Amino acid sequence: MKNQELMDKKHFSLQITVTIIAFFMLVFSGMTAIGAMIVARWVEDDLFIELAPLTLITIAVIISTVIGTGITLFVSRHFFKPLDGLIKSQKKVAKGDFSVRADAPDNNNIITELVRSFNSMVEELGSTEMFRNDFINNFSHEFKTPIVSIRGFAMQLQNDTLTEAQKREYIDIIAKESDRLASMSSNILLLTKFENQQMVTDKTEFYLDEQIRRCILLLEKQWTKKNLSLDLDLGEVKYYSNEEMLSHVWQNIIGNAIKFSSENGEISVKCRSDSSGGVTVKISDNGIGMDDATQKRIFDKFYQGDSSHSGQGNGLGLPLAKRVVDLCGGKISVKSRVGAGTSFIVKLPPAENSYVSQRT
Repeated sequence: MKNQELMDKKHFSLQITVTIIAFFMLVFSGMTAIGAMIVARWVEDDLFIELAPLTLITIAVIISTVIGTGITLFVSRHFFKPLDGLIKSQKKVAKGDFSVRADAPDNNNIITELVRSFNSMVEELGSTEMFRNDFINNFSHEFKTPIVSIRGFAMQLQNDTLTEAQKREYIDIIAKESDRLASMSSNILLLTKFENQQMVTDKTEFYLDEQIRRCILLLEKQWTKKNLSLDLDLGEVKYYSNEEMLSHVWQNIIGNAIKFSSENGEISVKCRSDSSGGVTVKISDNGIGMDDATQKRIFDKFYQGDSSHSGQGNGLGLPLAKRVVDLCGGKISVKSRVGAGTSFIVKLPPAENSYVSQRT
């Protein structure tokens, strides 16, 4: 709102400037005509007196033209010259060059603001183009890996000399890679859907703590395989939002905690309301942890900080979780130390038409 008010003021200021310039041009023309009339009265030449009206008009036109041309040149150079550079820059952007920038004048009027807005737009377009190229490259690589693996082991199965044990091993690998490919496709579709979504729809009232419990049960096979113990502290929380969307948040974060936990480790899940009526969910593990560089990139698509676990995921779970939390108007943060585990903290704002109760 403040930026819009500032733009309106600058626009109004430019209008006043142009109006004042035009006003002074008219005033000067009028004064020139009056001056010519005074000069004509001093002249006693009858012919000049007879031609005085035409002379006055001619002189006024000539002087007004000269002065108007000079003022126009000054105004166009001072105010409108940056528009030439802006038009040239727009033509380059239309051809796909997002590195171009228009020169903004030093003054602080509406044209300067227009040039600055254009430069900001081009910078954003350049970042989007770079992100798109990176996404395509990563997407192609991540999809190619399981496909190549499936193709390789499928060809191996054509070998008649394989033992039954080898065949079962290759079939298991093909099945796992197929599941990985299906999971990646599903996550990409979901992430694309949520990125194009601007608000949370289909809201219902549900128990958030029960939803988290169901997500933990869905992942039972994974955490029992590692013999992980669970420390649950879930207060009774009734929340109003899109239940299906939020389930993706808990599944991905808890699944991530399981994946990076060591054998016989522990995972802690806490869910509590705060004084403002919002909800805080904290999911912690005592696994391998992350360094600072990894923490800065964990919400980037396809990024996987620990390459030893890359076969167990696709780097889309956490970006998906963050997008859902952002849509809900909440915040997601991470605290971690290498070798000391990781904690994800999700804070959801007070939801409309919802209430929160605590069970002690």
